[in-house]
Amino acid sequence: MERHVPDSDLSVAIATLGSDAAVMRADSHLRSSAPARRPVGGLAPHGLLRGARHLARRDRDLARVIETAGTPRFPLRPPGFPTLLHIILEQQVSIDAAAAMFRNLQRLCTPLAPVGFLSLGEAELKRCGFSRQKIGYARNLAEWISDGRCDLAALEELPDETVLAELIKLKGIGRWTAQVYLLFALGRPDIWPADDLGLQLAIQRLDERAERPSASELIARAENWRPWRSVAACLLWQFYLHALGRLDRPRRNGG
Repeated sequence: MERHVPDSDLSVAIATLGSDAAVMRADSHLRSSAPARRPVGGLAPHGLLRGARHLARRDRDLARVIETAGTPRFPLRPPGFPTLLHIILEQQVSIDAAAAMFRNLQRLCTPLAPVGFLSLGEAELKRCGFSRQKIGYARNLAEWISDGRCDLAALEELPDETVLAELIKLKGIGRWTAQVYLLFALGRPDIWPADDLGLQLAIQRLDERAERPSASELIARAENWRPWRSVAACLLWQFYLHALGRLDRPRRNGG
């Protein structure tokens, strides 16, 4: 299992911060098992506004986060091979470096699909910025999808823990990578990547702690945030980005 420790000041939040998207309507019913397929677009996770309202009523610290930093606006990514590959590239490197590798790859392989990716040689991938290790991870993912051992479309209909179990079977995909895919590609509302450095630093700042909390401490802390732990994570990433001066003025949501 990999632990995501980026060499930049944040992890997932900066990776997923992009152009503003239309805020999705609050869900009328929350289901984490076998969720209905939803249209691509909007903000991560599904039910963001409903979850933020729930958490603000239940937790004073998170209410203060919303008041300070505004509602998160991290866009959903389209589920599938390109997004999962991009998340693999984000392991252990700065977000800017991963984005550059992904752009280079997209220029070389259009459309970006498993069969086309497998036709690229090692030298071509190295010119895109891939390390030898990530070439291996990416090729393994493409092979598993191409020969039917991994069906990413089918995962969209499965419960969270089943998706996690299936994804971590692949070489190079640990719990953090699978959780990021669940949260930002599938939009699942109750994912808590406790190993994420950005979340640990956000909690440290929020609690004014001298030391960064451990993953086990984050797991315990988030129990009261069920079934909206993904929303709590996005609130905390937003809070930390705001504290670093990486966001514009907080935007208030109108309803």
